Amino acid sequence: MSELTSLDLIVIAACSWLAIGLVGVSQPHNFRLISRVLFPLGALISLAVAGIALASLAAAPQVRILPLGLPDLPFHLRLDALSGFFLVLLGAASAGISIYAAGYFRPSEGGQPGLHCLLYHGFLTSIVFIFLADDGYAFMVAWESMALSSFFLVASEHRHAEIRRAAYLYLIIAHMGALAILLCFGVMAGSTGDYTFDAMRSFPTLGIWPTIAFLLAVFGFGAKAGLLPLHIWLPEAHPAAPSPVSAMMSGVMLKTAIYGLLRVSFDLLSAQHWGWGALLLVLGLATALFGVIFSTVQNDMKRLLAYSSIENIGLIFVGLGLTLIFKTFLLLNLAALTLTATLYHCLNHAFFKSLLFLSTGSVLHATGERNLGKLGGLIHHMPWVTWVALVGVLASAGIPPLNGFVSEWLLLQSFLFTAALPHGYLNMLLPVGAGAIALIAALAGFAMVKFFGVVFLGQPREERLTQAHDANHLERAGLLWLAAGCVLLGLLPNLVIALLDPITRMLVGSGLRYVSSNYGWWLLAPVSEDRASYSPAIFLGGLLVFMPLVFWLVRRRFHGRAQRVPAWDCGYPMQTSRMQDTAEGFGQPIRRIFSPFFRRTREHPSPFDAKPRYRSIVEDPIWYWLYLPLVRIVERGTRLVAFLQQGRIAIYLLYSFATLLTLLILTRG
Repeated sequence: MSELTSLDLIVIAACSWLAIGLVGVSQPHNFRLISRVLFPLGALISLAVAGIALASLAAAPQVRILPLGLPDLPFHLRLDALSGFFLVLLGAASAGISIYAAGYFRPSEGGQPGLHCLLYHGFLTSIVFIFLADDGYAFMVAWESMALSSFFLVASEHRHAEIRRAAYLYLIIAHMGALAILLCFGVMAGSTGDYTFDAMRSFPTLGIWPTIAFLLAVFGFGAKAGLLPLHIWLPEAHPAAPSPVSAMMSGVMLKTAIYGLLRVSFDLLSAQHWGWGALLLVLGLATALFGVIFSTVQNDMKRLLAYSSIENIGLIFVGLGLTLIFKTFLLLNLAALTLTATLYHCLNHAFFKSLLFLSTGSVLHATGERNLGKLGGLIHHMPWVTWVALVGVLASAGIPPLNGFVSEWLLLQSFLFTAALPHGYLNMLLPVGAGAIALIAALAGFAMVKFFGVVFLGQPREERLTQAHDANHLERAGLLWLAAGCVLLGLLPNLVIALLDPITRMLVGSGLRYVSSNYGWWLLAPVSEDRASYSPAIFLGGLLVFMPLVFWLVRRRFHGRAQRVPAWDCGYPMQTSRMQDTAEGFGQPIRRIFSPFFRRTREHPSPFDAKPRYRSIVEDPIWYWLYLPLVRIVERGTRLVAFLQQGRIAIYLLYSFATLLTLLILTRG
């Protein structure tokens, strides 16, 4: 018997997830078994997947053919550096989410926890096989399995019409994207009729067909990622899903689209064009700007995070576009730099956005409220959740020394070298992109300040918030795991870059391993120390030294004369929670500056209202510019088709006679 390889072990781990789900559904109401045994066991398997994949990053690719599928289309599996990286992302992020989910689900919430267990672990299993698939057939089976399992997870509370609407919208967009991906594989397999990825790698590089395959891939994977204007499902599905599912969808599932686009663009399509990169760059900038602007004006904390995910996906697409441009012009070192920033941000986003979604889950459980206007002051009653949420907020805002800063800094460094491109138009336009990235980063910080300040700081806006309880022990363990990931990924960038080196060498033919070998673990200099450098260890050390020093100097200067006094009350000591800044008031400047982006509906009180109320509703204009006109066109088409369905046998016989007569006339002629 041959020795088990890393690929075999990961397949066994994925099957173990499926077995856990089957055990859960066989005991659908045994809450103690599901929450205290099965979900923690699933977290341990996640750690095993991450560890095995991490050890295989620098190894040679491994392949397997499974005795599954159709007679002439068995499942082909492949574990290489690219799939290994995304398996590390999956395992590391899902470990924290799974252990949190063990404490999140309550028996009082109703439903069938066993069914949730099956769908959740089936969701994980399908994602594993997406990353391992080495033919179009296996990829599509796993892709659709992921879509169906996530659909049922989103629709967990299907008794509510809003949740059912969000779930069906997600399913429609997912199937539209899946059809485009299937057509993309069909185009690449057209010359040989072989759906294996090895055969697709011999796809001709000349003509229009590579561009058609690429555009189909952008549409298909962009629908799953939330790329503008295919993003409409994401702000609806994330608030509807349970918080662990929202974390899994945002932190992990969106990355399957990034993986698919990387696989098609850099691996299966052997030749690239700079226009492909320019398209991804423009779409990414538009998506990021749109997402961050809408996140700043949201009043629902989960919708705020959903739009923030759209912003981060846009940044990742910007990195992919810039990588394609650099590779096309054979600037391989710069392509490696940009691809490293892109992959790094994928990993970072999986940690800090999962952490934030799980934090909102704890807030939702403790307060029963998602509306920012009804929250506040939770730092006094939920200190654990507050401080770990602060880590996620700082990371998402790109504040050093946490992980979000490193990847965004590397991406900006990539823009600084666009002057080396031998193309005049790109040299003029790309600095505008760099400015847009800076604006997006600033607005992202604004959105995170709004999220943290309104939810956790100030006074409680509702009396019942004083009864809020902190996260339980299992929830704390999951939150701490993800928070620790945000810290370590920020403090050890050179180690992460060294681990990403095999992927960049595989896809663009160059890497940044010299960064860690030349400067050690403490100094990050992507090009040279003279050009730009960053040391998170020195930055953190400076903070740890400076802050106590300032405290000591103040104490020494005033010799104990300093005294604690109430905060300034603006001349009115009888303030209430209604006098503090609201989510609407916080976002009002952004609504004014970027008013063309929004579709606003305002409700103003009249002088005769006994209880005056002001409300401003901000909606996505793309619904009204694109999707509602498409819906009306489809409805008209269906009415025309329905006219043919009279329900009378005589009419159908008349159709048959007319068709036969027409065919006879045509053939006779």
